[in-house]
Amino acid sequence: MRIGFGLDVHKLVENRKLILGGVEIKHDKGLLGHSDADVLIHSIMDSICGALCLGDIGKLFPDTDMAYKDIDSRVLLRKVYEIMNDMGYEVGNIDSTISCQEPKLRNYIDQMRENIAKDLHTNIFNISIKATTTEQLGYEGRCEGITSNSVCLLNKKDL
Repeated sequence: MRIGFGLDVHKLVENRKLILGGVEIKHDKGLLGHSDADVLIHSIMDSICGALCLGDIGKLFPDTDMAYKDIDSRVLLRKVYEIMNDMGYEVGNIDSTISCQEPKLRNYIDQMRENIAKDLHTNIFNISIKATTTEQLGYEGRCEGITSNSVCLLNKKDL
């Protein structure tokens, strides 16, 4: 059994799509990044990489590599799954929290959970996603950026 923690932050900007958990969210701003800047998936990947002592996702998918420019983060999540699977581990559970003042995310969370569960070959009941505001405090509260935190528990697969 291994435990990992992940954190990701991206700035909100105009003229970008807002993608969270592989779901396009209706909003007037999106997240700035080399890839699609999906903070939720990035924090989940970092938690898995942390549990496996692989460093962070920047080590696996550097933002200096044009192969990852504007890439769908779900593609990267599936690559992290392959690494985890090859190392003999599977998801026990993942718990994530997205922090943003807006938009409201409740109506999108089930689809995010489905996407992530599918990409990680696990049951949706192993994927928890919560959303919170910061009560208008900090950069999230000023609608300047979005943060996601994730923890994961990985179990050694029975061989």
